[in-house]
Amino acid sequence: MPIEALPLRSIHIDSEEIKRMQEEDVWSTRFIPVMLEIDGILQPARIRHRGGHTRLYPKKSYEVVLDNGTTFQWNAEYDDPSMLRNALSFHYFNTIGVEAPKTRHCKVEWNGQPLGMYLEIESFDRIFFESRGLDCRSIHYAVHDSANFRSTDPITRKRKKSWYEGYELKLGKKADRSRLIAFIRKLHQTKGREMRSHLLERLDTPQYLKWLAGAVLTGNYDGFDQNYALYEMKEEGKYRIAPWDYEGTWGRNCYGKPCGADLVRIQGYNTLTRKVLSIPACREDYRNLLTELTETSFTERELGPLVQAMHQSIASDIRGDITRKFTYTSFEDEYSFIMNYIRDRRHVIQTELKQWRRSERQKIPMLK
Repeated sequence: MPIEALPLRSIHIDSEEIKRMQEEDVWSTRFIPVMLEIDGILQPARIRHRGGHTRLYPKKSYEVVLDNGTTFQWNAEYDDPSMLRNALSFHYFNTIGVEAPKTRHCKVEWNGQPLGMYLEIESFDRIFFESRGLDCRSIHYAVHDSANFRSTDPITRKRKKSWYEGYELKLGKKADRSRLIAFIRKLHQTKGREMRSHLLERLDTPQYLKWLAGAVLTGNYDGFDQNYALYEMKEEGKYRIAPWDYEGTWGRNCYGKPCGADLVRIQGYNTLTRKVLSIPACREDYRNLLTELTETSFTERELGPLVQAMHQSIASDIRGDITRKFTYTSFEDEYSFIMNYIRDRRHVIQTELKQWRRSERQKIPMLK
């Protein structure tokens, strides 16, 4: 079966604007007006740098906003030798019933000058929900690790000035921000049955457990205290959670360094997770879910053809992309690397599940 050519995203930008974008502070939030050409159609758009530490890399990532509000994230995936980890992770989350962004690889050029290959990621915003027929009231981005649901700052260990630290309101009003603050505050003010009622009333716990399983299976150590979005469904009035920034997964950390398949414990992290898993029914549902996934969707048999197809679909473009940090040989090795991770991760999780159940029967306290 022939492999389709990657789509081209062509930016037409004034040379003075390019100079200004290159010379100004890389952390600037200012958008630059451009014309974006897709499939031969020109349309007005705005562009700016995006990302955290990756803004300092030679190959930048970008946020692009069209006049109709559609937003794309163009990720350089500079630290991922496979350039597949975000795409593979989001695909897997969608498979297990957690809404995650659509992705596609593309080539980008500015005024005819190639910038190399990028991963185009659907933005998690109002249009995301409208396209799926979901009625979302508010969206809160967890932009740094203070979004850990704790009362103290993760660095200073001092009490936070606000329960909203670590979040950014992407969609909603002041009242929506206040509701999330009240939700987090009450996690710390209640115990026992009252805390359980609060969680079951305000959090879509089955959906949260699916997200937790996805984060644990893919091994995203960096995805529990940040790199997620909380959104509130209008009709049910419950919070759900979605993944974001999953480059550091499938056996590598966010800098592209190999890490063990046992890096992330199966109970996950953050205070909300601990509170949810303190409820016996949720804990058992979660263990049953992990058991099911490691026997069905998270297997070499199931994921192998997908990883292989994704790997082959970008191989020729990776070979000719001189903007990449990693060699083509490194890319070639990534199929085996990811498959080995899946095998090893399944074994780790299945072993830890047995130990967890055994420790509970013996009344040994769960990890805090």
